[in-house]
Amino acid sequence: MTRLWLVRHGPTHAKAMVGWTDLPADLSDVDAIARLSDHLPDAPVVSSDLSRAVSTADAIQAHRPRLPHDAALREIHFGDWEMATFSDDPLMRAYWETPGDIAPPNGESWNAVAARVSAAIDGYLALGLPDLIVVGHFGMILTQVQRALSITPYEAFGHRIDNLSVTEIKTAPWSAERINHKP
Repeated sequence: MTRLWLVRHGPTHAKAMVGWTDLPADLSDVDAIARLSDHLPDAPVVSSDLSRAVSTADAIQAHRPRLPHDAALREIHFGDWEMATFSDDPLMRAYWETPGDIAPPNGESWNAVAARVSAAIDGYLALGLPDLIVVGHFGMILTQVQRALSITPYEAFGHRIDNLSVTEIKTAPWSAERINHKP
């Protein structure tokens, strides 16, 4: 069994759908970052390769070993919707209201995101580590919440995942111990 410590990156302050757009994280709240780092176990750290996740992982790493950045841990690829704000576009509404196989133009569906992230996580689970800290994104974390709770994608979207929060998931058997915890 591995315990996953899923950390959402620091805020970007963007008011749009930020998927693969590489925006920096605001890591100016050093007290929150210190509390987060203190809360996490002495375990390897891996992050998405997007700079907001990499810099957050750097900020909490301390004495922990670091694994290479992993593009498979990226946020949802919003394709043509990158940096767009929510609209009444029927396809955009359907993406959020009936997630699954619906994909943004030139982007990926929820099911594709979940398959990509789960395959990456499975690779890390094969290492047999007791704990692993994964620094990533809202959608990335929700794919594993969905997996741990055996819920629908729509139900997964009902969970809040704040910046600099921790979601703790146990594997074998899968369960969510804490979701969106702010140390």
